[in-house]
Parts: sequence; C-alpha cells; structure tokens
Amino acid sequence: MQLNDTVLLIIEILYILTVVSIVVVVISENRSPIKAVAWILAVMFLPVIGIIWYLIFGQDTTKKRVISKRMYSKLKRRPLDEMEDAADMEVGLDKGLKRHDNLIKLLKNLDYTPLLGGNDVQIFTHARDKFDQLFIDIEQAKHHIHLEYYVLLDDKIGTRLQQALIIKAKEGVEIRVIYDGFGSRKAKKRFFEEFRKAGIEAESFLKLALPLLTSRLNYRMHRKIVVIDGRIGYVGGINVADRYLDGFSWGAWRDTHARIEGKGVQGLQSVFLIDWYFVSQTLITSRDYFPMLENCGDSPMQIVNSGPLSKHNEIAHGIMQAIYDAKESIFIQTPYFLPPDGMIDALQSAAIRGVDVRVMMSKRSDVPLVQLASRSFIKQMLRSGVKIYFYTKGFLHSKTMTFDTSLTLIGSANFDSRSFDQNFEVEAFIYDKEVTRQANDIFVEDQRDSELVLLKEWEKRPVGVRFIESVMRLFAPLL
Repeated sequence: MQLNDTVLLIIEILYILTVVSIVVVVISENRSPIKAVAWILAVMFLPVIGIIWYLIFGQDTTKKRVISKRMYSKLKRRPLDEMEDAADMEVGLDKGLKRHDNLIKLLKNLDYTPLLGGNDVQIFTHARDKFDQLFIDIEQAKHHIHLEYYVLLDDKIGTRLQQALIIKAKEGVEIRVIYDGFGSRKAKKRFFEEFRKAGIEAESFLKLALPLLTSRLNYRMHRKIVVIDGRIGYVGGINVADRYLDGFSWGAWRDTHARIEGKGVQGLQSVFLIDWYFVSQTLITSRDYFPMLENCGDSPMQIVNSGPLSKHNEIAHGIMQAIYDAKESIFIQTPYFLPPDGMIDALQSAAIRGVDVRVMMSKRSDVPLVQLASRSFIKQMLRSGVKIYFYTKGFLHSKTMTFDTSLTLIGSANFDSRSFDQNFEVEAFIYDKEVTRQANDIFVEDQRDSELVLLKEWEKRPVGVRFIESVMRLFAPLL
C-alpha cells in the first residue's frame, strides 16, 4: 500500500512539474496574451487532456524546422521576378478604384504582392459546377497542371480527378500535386502511390509521422489552388471530396470558388511553387511557368498568401484595412466565426458608424465545439448593429467577403484566428465592381435560405447554453 502511495506521489509531482514547465514555456515564447492565457487555462484545468492537447497543437516549432525566413523571402520574390514589371501591371486604379489605394499598397509592401490586372473571374457556388469546368480545363492542358488541396480523398470525385490527371500525364503534361497530410488522412496510401506510378509528382504537406506529430499537426496547408499552363487558376473553399458535392444527410453543402483567367494566375503560381519547394526542396522559376499573358478581362487583383512562415499575418492585415476603408457595406460568409479581438472591434466600429455589416454562418456546423464558441460573439455583434444570419439550407462553407461595391475576397481563409495565424492560406483580393455585384447578389440570395438573428430572441436562450458558449470562447484562440 505504501509503495502504491509513493508511486502516486511521484506521478503527481511529475504531472505538476510538466504543467509548470509548459506554463513557463508558453509565457517565455511571448505569444499574444489571449493565446497564452488560453493555453495556460487548458493545461491547468483540463487534467491530462490539456497537456496532450498542447503537445499536439500548441508547440511553436514548425517555423524553426521547415524553412528559414531568408529562403522564404527568396522564394517569394524569385518567381515573381520572372513576370513582367509589377509596376506595368498596376492597372485598374484609373477605373474608379482609387479608394482601395491604401489596401493595395499595404498588401504590396507586406509581402511583395503586386496588383495583377487583366483578369476574367467566374464564381461558382456549387462544387459540381466547379468540377465540371475544371475537368474541361484539365482536358485542354498543354504544358503543366499544378494542384494543391487541403482535402484530397479517394472517393468518387477524387478518383475521377486522379484518372483525368493520369490521362494528361500519359500525354506528356507535367503534373504536380500537393495534399495536406492531415486533411487528406482518410485517403489510402495506395491512392497517392497511383499518382506517382503514373509519373505524377505528388507530395504531402508536413507528413504526419508519429515522431513529428507534435510539431506539425498544428500548422496545416489549408489552401485550394489549381494552376493550368500558368493561364487558368482556381481558388476558393471547395476541396476534393464527395461531401462537397453531395452534402450531408441534414443538408446541402454551400461553398464558393473562383476560376481566374489572366495575370492573377501568376500570383497563384507563385504561391504553389513556394509550397512545392517547401514539400520537395525543388526550386522552379522557369519562364515556362509564367507565360506572357494578354488581358482576359477587366478585374485587377492581388493574390495574398499567409501562414506561420511569413513575417506578418498578411490576410488578416488586409481584411482589417478593408474594414477600416468600408463606407457602405461589409458582407461576410464564413463557416467559423472566431475572430481576434481587434477584428471584432473593427466590425463593431464599422456598424456603429453606419456601415451595413452582415455576417452569415451556418445554423448547424460540422464542428459543434467551434460552433459553440462562435455563438458567444453574436450578442455583442448584434448590440453594435451587426446583422447576423444563420444559413438553414445546409452547411455554409463559403469563405467570401465583399466591401462596398468594388472589393471581393474569395479564398481559403475562415474568419477565425486559426486561419489568420496558423494555417497556410491564400486569398484573392479582387478589385472589380461587376465581380462584387455578383458576390453581393449571391449573399442576398443566400439570405432567403437564412434566419435573421434578433437580439431580443437571442437573449432569451437558456442560461446554461449561454454559459457553455462562454466557456468555449475561452479556448477560441486554440480551436
């Protein structure tokens, strides 16, 4: 009995020392106070689970192990150096878009993100329409096809995509595929081996070998990019899995994706080739991947990437600037609404000064814990005059924002701290009145399948439910 007591005492001491060590490490890393407190609370008040959670998701080691900031900067600039002079591309400011000058300069100075003009933009709101067009573009590819997806599964649509790519590989088209090791974990290894046997280069982003799990699971490649011959590109929220087409038993899957034809594709190409070096250690900067392009349309854009390797949270900074500049309206569609405090304050300030601020999220989510935390923000938003809509037709996975009548954001970033701080994301900042009109019309159309949340009704909800939401909000920076 005494031996058992001694063992238990040793275990307790080791546990306490582990908790204290983690707290010291979290504090010494000079993280944001909100995130630091959240991790400390998790470790101290969730016995064992908190420690496991921290070991898997909390360690900030990826930046040190994967790629140096110097190499990242070199790779960010080198592909773009192969393009035309960026100054020659800065068209559109003479088309009534001067109001976005501060945002354009901010994004350019943050991470060498030039304004790329002469684009045609096609918006898809259904995965089936997006894939139908994508397969047409793949069939017509002549030189190369680059794909990068967070989720790439071996189900019906994944197998169909694989077979289409294998056919093109046999024709001599260069094909490179990047898939996230965690997001695509349900696909069999054989599926990816079949790519490689067909001569397709396929690489996992941060492979999840068990010895490296704790340092790599927290940073995920969340981008969805396709580049075909350096002329056609795709970006948005739709991954490669049947659920994006078929939805759930309880509702349809509602998403947004964009097809770009024009110079903006070179921005997507740059992001892909940076990631390709990341996964393969192969540097590709040939002019063959950045062909000279004629104007395909009237939409100028900036392709903005962000992630734990860059110096700044570029997408978050861009969104903040767009919120500050908004004068008429801000429409946001997001599956997860867990913004940092500064962004909450900016949205509230916009609503108070008279901007029509609307936020749409799903009434039912695929991640219940995140949904609980998201709902804790709603009361304060409503009190400031922000309109909140719950999409009821199914699951809203769209990541789209519009500002006034001439700025649209379409990409992979959710409106949450994980996307802004930890994931590798990409966003198209599109400066075009027609594209924004289309995006605003889509938002209004989705309102017909949504419920407007009323403050009086929201405050009547059970106290227990509201308390649970408040508890989950404490861990919002970690979700």
